[in-house]
Amino acid sequence: MAQNRRKKNKDLSKKIAEERIILLFELAEQNFKTHPERTKRYVELARLIGMRYRVRLTRDQKRRVCKHCYDYLVPGNNCRIRLKDSMVQTTCFKCGKMSRYPYYERPEKE
Repeated sequence: MAQNRRKKNKDLSKKIAEERIILLFELAEQNFKTHPERTKRYVELARLIGMRYRVRLTRDQKRRVCKHCYDYLVPGNNCRIRLKDSMVQTTCFKCGKMSRYPYYERPEKE
């Protein structure tokens, strides 16, 4: 019986952690123009929550964070995004590092 309760608590805590991560990314997006220093803290907290509760960031969330300096990326403001050889190439202006993600062209429907 104790194990069943633990599992429910674990599931609940993971769900709460996911909600908090989503909220922190929304705050980072809202406050980027007015308080850019806060956005890095929001991303840092989201990563820490994810690691603590073993919750993965979604693909969109991962691509909004520099893998090297963990800065929140906003295309055109602090990063550059280019499409090169079936890769999405994101360059962070703060640390100068590049991240590459593959993309595949969708087959056209007839």
